[in-house]
Amino acid sequence: MLDRFINNSDVGKLILRVLIGSLLFFHGVDKLQHGYGFVSLMLVKAKLPGYLSHGILIGEIVAPILMVLGMYTRPAALIQVFSMGMAIYLVHMKELFSVSGHGGYALELQAFYLFGALAVFFLGAGRYSASHGSSLWR
Repeated sequence: MLDRFINNSDVGKLILRVLIGSLLFFHGVDKLQHGYGFVSLMLVKAKLPGYLSHGILIGEIVAPILMVLGMYTRPAALIQVFSMGMAIYLVHMKELFSVSGHGGYALELQAFYLFGALAVFFLGAGRYSASHGSSLWR
């Protein structure tokens, strides 16, 4: 019985997707409360259309909710990977090969979100999800 409890990859998938999704959701809520117009300026500076800044709502609000619920988990995870990739490209490129003042990687939070979402993409939602692990895009 203990072996079945310990070797339960679906519980691990649940923990990972809820952790990544819910923590990134708080970043989206903060941007809703305090505005995300600064993203538009960064996009224009990078010679990209400023209206793409509204993608923040999808990448940090909608996709995390879908990931937590386990609905369209893989597409939601890919959206989060793309969103974090853009955040690193637009905001953190100077810190890409840096160490923080405490000796850790300067972009460890961004790397956590990016690679955590990538892991969720490859693992899927698992059995404990709204889709019950029943489709390719779960």
